[in-house]
Amino acid sequence: MVTSSAQDFHHDAETCAWLRLLLTPGLGRSAARRLLAKAGSAEQIWQLPPAIWRECVTEAQSQTLARWPEQWPTHLERLQRWLNESAAGCFHAMVPLGHAQYPQALLQTEDPPLLLFVQGPLALQQSGQPWFPYPQSLAMVGSRNPSAQGLVNAREMAQALAEQGLCIVSGLALGIDAAAHEGALKAVRKGSPSLAALTIAVVGTGLDQVYPRAHQALAAQITQHGLIVSEYPLGSEPRPGHFPQRNRIISGLSQGTLVVEAALKSGSLITARLASEQGREVFAIPGSIHAPQAKGCHALLRQGAKLVETAADVLEELQDINRPEAPTHQVQAAMNTEAEHPLLQALGHDPLTLDSLTERTGWDAAHLQAQLMELELDGQVARLPGGIYQRITRG
Repeated sequence: MVTSSAQDFHHDAETCAWLRLLLTPGLGRSAARRLLAKAGSAEQIWQLPPAIWRECVTEAQSQTLARWPEQWPTHLERLQRWLNESAAGCFHAMVPLGHAQYPQALLQTEDPPLLLFVQGPLALQQSGQPWFPYPQSLAMVGSRNPSAQGLVNAREMAQALAEQGLCIVSGLALGIDAAAHEGALKAVRKGSPSLAALTIAVVGTGLDQVYPRAHQALAAQITQHGLIVSEYPLGSEPRPGHFPQRNRIISGLSQGTLVVEAALKSGSLITARLASEQGREVFAIPGSIHAPQAKGCHALLRQGAKLVETAADVLEELQDINRPEAPTHQVQAAMNTEAEHPLLQALGHDPLTLDSLTERTGWDAAHLQAQLMELELDGQVARLPGGIYQRITRG
């Protein structure tokens, strides 16, 4: 279910159920995923008796679930208006966990968002291809107060990588983030494919506003040639706690994270740490030993990040990662979109329990077990003692 019009919204109880789940205060993503696994769908959660809820959540959370979120009619009206206000040539959509257009890369992370609010070019929505081009994507992050050289490095690196087919993922913040988006958008003027998302901005507000306000024009350009994404409901203000949370989505959507410039106490280092924890590559551009904006990059390099001087350094590393499965990232993309089962994406390469898989996918137990049996019979998944499942990879 991808809700993309006000008319659909009026008649879609499942969409309302997802929004209610997202807006339930104090619930949390992990508890919500447990409820989804138990009920099988967002709509069915509210068909369960409170005693079943309490098997998944605390007593306090169960009591909160029984009440409608505050200002519920306002939230419904706001969503309806936003879905109906898609500008010419652009689309607005709400994509829940487990939908075909939900980014498979996020299913491999520990804490995938329940919902993603997405806006982008209508041609991409109508193309039928995946909106999120993992693994052909690289996060680029850095200081909000960069040096002049840092801005040049970010723009030129992003443009060069976008021209080679990588989608640049960043956070629409001041400084390096904006420069990375701008560089990727320049690839449009050099004839890059119009249906490919050149850049993705993951933001810490609702998509009915732009933060910082100075980036209104940049956000409009991204909507024409890429995607703007948020896990926060419409009307959400730019609160400080939102931005570290959204960093896990920036890194999770990307095959690697490149830190262009960062001080030692920088949010960019949070993104790099999350990328490492998610099993993604971490890259860093070195700088002057006297520049405070380079200290964070140097710390990452000491910890094992890959040193980057040119776009070729990034491309070679990513191609090396993909080479066992495909000689080029274009072939890997075709495999991901045409051949690979979404459950294999969710399973990753580590042994997982059935409970972990239900939390990652949001699928009901019966459907999940049926899919696992199909993959097991096909020789792609092995069932281990103790109810553990593991993906089988062949050279």
